[in-house]
Amino acid sequence: MKKFFCMIAMAVITLTAWSQKPLNVSTYSGTALERYDGQQRMVTADRYLFTGWNTISLPFAMSEQELDEALGQGVKLERLVGVTQQGAELVLNFQDCKADGIKANQPYILYYPGETGSRKFRANAVIENKESKVAFTTGGGVKLTMTGAAHKTDGKGLYGILAINNGDANFTRIEKDNDKAFFYATRCFISIPGEQEFTLTPNHLGRGEVTSITDIAAANDIVDVYNVLGMRVAHNIKAGDVNNLEPNIYIVKGHKILVK
Repeated sequence: MKKFFCMIAMAVITLTAWSQKPLNVSTYSGTALERYDGQQRMVTADRYLFTGWNTISLPFAMSEQELDEALGQGVKLERLVGVTQQGAELVLNFQDCKADGIKANQPYILYYPGETGSRKFRANAVIENKESKVAFTTGGGVKLTMTGAAHKTDGKGLYGILAINNGDANFTRIEKDNDKAFFYATRCFISIPGEQEFTLTPNHLGRGEVTSITDIAAANDIVDVYNVLGMRVAHNIKAGDVNNLEPNIYIVKGHKILVK
């Protein structure tokens, strides 16, 4: 009996030691995370970053402090909060969210002020094995989805930030006959159904630059609503109905309003 309990104790110790073993996440082909899902680990991702704007999606969370320690305090982090269409141009409204840190598997754009090269993202965090994406539909009916690549993904027909075009987070479409273009794990891409090619223009918004409709108007106030390009999208509606519009950034009474 004593031997039996010793065997159980050894098994528990072995399992505990295994669960505490550091985990390195591949930023090339990706890592099969099913067996680690929900476990708290010291996890590291060695990621190649270019000076300027990059995309990032990690299977674990990092605080603002951990992000600063990894990349320096000049790093910026933004999330997509809306898309506005004007013909074949789609304005991507990105908002500063660095104070919230990185949420597991969420797609972001990240500004790295340092020299191009490999950097370590490291945190003691819970591993989350899931795919997260954000999607918006414009007033013209164009659906745009931003997704984090958990594994190496064929890039044909998708939009991404190219190393030669990352000074202002410009997303460029990859030709469908390009068999050598891939999005490696922990990068993000944008997909738009159909054959039409769009110009994607980033619009960077500060953290305090966007507010809620309830902060500037009473529910029964009558307002006009404009998109970020100055085009009126709603006339003489109640302020309380603004939140029924498609998720996006709007202008009401000269203020930028976020509808989630």
